[in-house]
Amino acid sequence: MPYRRPKWSRTVKKSTALMHLRPRIFLKTVLAISLAGVGAGRALAEDPTDAFKSFPSVSGTHKMPKLTGFSPLITDPIQGGELKDVKLEALLTDQGEPVQSGLTWRVFSPIPGSDGKLPLLATSEGGSTAFNLVPGEYFVNVAFGRAGATRKIRVPEDGPADKQVLVLDAGGVMLNAVSGSDVRIPPNELSFSIFSSDVKEDGERGLVVADVKPGTLVRLNAGTYHVVSNYGAVNAVIRADIQIEAGKLTEATIQHRAAKLTLKLVSEAGGEAIADTAWSILTSSGDVVSESVGAFPTLVLAEGGYTAVARNKDKIYQRDFAVQAGVNTDVEVLLDGSGEADHAANAQD
Repeated sequence: MPYRRPKWSRTVKKSTALMHLRPRIFLKTVLAISLAGVGAGRALAEDPTDAFKSFPSVSGTHKMPKLTGFSPLITDPIQGGELKDVKLEALLTDQGEPVQSGLTWRVFSPIPGSDGKLPLLATSEGGSTAFNLVPGEYFVNVAFGRAGATRKIRVPEDGPADKQVLVLDAGGVMLNAVSGSDVRIPPNELSFSIFSSDVKEDGERGLVVADVKPGTLVRLNAGTYHVVSNYGAVNAVIRADIQIEAGKLTEATIQHRAAKLTLKLVSEAGGEAIADTAWSILTSSGDVVSESVGAFPTLVLAEGGYTAVARNKDKIYQRDFAVQAGVNTDVEVLLDGSGEADHAANAQD
């Protein structure tokens, strides 16, 4: 009977807020491995890398595990001996199928060089691979995006070398965000940074990957990661913890409590913006969060109350206003200062 690819199995999870703004993050986990079916006991068979092929992925060198802590051998493994064919393959999970693309393999000598690092002997890119190695010991590392695994292997002097199967214990995540309940945010105004969940002694977290664009696939080892989402360049920042599961692609949508504003100094409500105006935006406690110059600067602010201060020709004008999540508005400051309390910002379509 010919193999028939079943449909994806999807689960949706919700996570609670992780800061005082009570941000929300919506998770959709796509299964990419073979799982036992629930109830009827059916099995879902999937190529473990299918879920990772259709999206742009983060490029860059995988941060290698520390390999200098092992005791060097007395004999150099590259000296003499008959070459043996060592086959290598990697799995996302211990029950998965071999990964067929996107892998980077590296073979190291176990004897540190003069710089204290292990010499790189061979590399290969793609899926499963094989190296011709003389008998001895080696360290083999495989990287799949930012995920990776390392194993110490021995190539025997007699008989064939065993096939080496490394389990990556890896999954993937794609990040996106909305403003308010469901207002789409332009991709060029969003960026994400992914940190380890562990906090260092200095209170900082280890950066895993920075400046991730929306909809970009990031391959990671299974575990919990701390995600920071930036909307705009002022104060619309949301933090959340995300769980990456081996063999699964998690699509996470973060909810920002923020909106985009356009500032205008006008002579009358709805009038044309006056050029050469310097702007300062203050929080309700008086802290300056943004400064700019222009007729109608645009910025993104987190939900809350603010004061807009406009300076033009040595005169100062100001008005208080409130930001509502997902409601993109114009904030007009009148030259005569009248009507500013009851003049609502104009919502943009």
